[in-house]
Amino acid sequence: MELVLNEEQTMLAQTVKNFITDNSPINRMRQLRDDKDMLGYSKDIWKQMADLGWTAILFSEADGGLELGMAETVLVTEEMGRNLAPEPYISSIVLAGQALAKGGSKELREQWLGSVIAGDAVLTVAYQEKGGRYDITKIKTTAAKTADGYVINGEKVQVTDGYGADAMIVSARTSGNDGDADGITLFLVPRDAAGMTVTRQWRLDSRNVALVAFKDVKVSEANIVGTVDKGGQLLGQVIDLATVALCGEMLGGMNFAFNHMLAYMKERVQFNVPIGSFQALKHRAAKMYMEVELSRSVVMAAARAVDEENAGKELFISTAKARCSDAYIAVTNEAVQILGGNGMTDEENIGFYMKRARVAEMTFGDATYHKDRFATLKGY
Repeated sequence: MELVLNEEQTMLAQTVKNFITDNSPINRMRQLRDDKDMLGYSKDIWKQMADLGWTAILFSEADGGLELGMAETVLVTEEMGRNLAPEPYISSIVLAGQALAKGGSKELREQWLGSVIAGDAVLTVAYQEKGGRYDITKIKTTAAKTADGYVINGEKVQVTDGYGADAMIVSARTSGNDGDADGITLFLVPRDAAGMTVTRQWRLDSRNVALVAFKDVKVSEANIVGTVDKGGQLLGQVIDLATVALCGEMLGGMNFAFNHMLAYMKERVQFNVPIGSFQALKHRAAKMYMEVELSRSVVMAAARAVDEENAGKELFISTAKARCSDAYIAVTNEAVQILGGNGMTDEENIGFYMKRARVAEMTFGDATYHKDRFATLKGY
């Protein structure tokens, strides 16, 4: 497993960096928050990202994609995380897009994937429920079989980029009991489906999330994604992919926080010398540098393990998420401390990274969850 970028990957990373720097400065996130922007991102920027080919990376050539992999995907999400670009890359492309690509019928793929890759449609996955605590089998939402298809009833929480999404892939129980691995089926539900209510919620990081209620929502069998009663397996697979992509974003965020902290240490003068010359602060900066570089190594390793279909890829994924969850919080906490009074003000951008670190930690399983998953997979 080579943890280095090849020439094409280096060019991609630089292209993404240039575009994000020019089109999505950090203050854009502040403006979206202050304006209480309901969508929480820019459709125009999202379309430009699609035109550059980033949305096509993970999809097969047959579906109109570039047939690349997670190694390239994390290069995109890392640069997005560096500037907190809020576009729905993980939710629409990695999570929902891959669920549809892997489990959708030919008709569903032809109907949706072209628009998704072109940036004209946004998909997301509605799978979390109250009290689920990362357990994707904890599903009380039901899909009852009828003569015409299925009728969905229930509620989903924390649906990322759910407000304004053109369709959602919804997990519902078609058989068995709450907590059973089997009996889960995934349905693609368009946003104009009668009986579906989407309520915008405001999270700590100001990103777009929604509360989604289903009241006798009718869906046809043609809208099933994957296999009836076996949707949990597909959902677990795409959540793992999205976890790696999120780790890339977390890496970009902590890298910015570290460099921002380092620049301040070089310019802030106390006792007639830069504070970066103080030995105690050098030690703290060195520790944060190691946290960032360790995170980079495990993210790259997880992405490559997925691309190589490594038999132990789940171990790499949980290692990356546990490491990034702890490191992102540690680095942003340290940056706020070293920036002192400035770090505590809303005018200082580091606060946005501190908030994002906490939300990202709780997304797709926190550090404790993934450490436990690692231990279980190893048979401890």
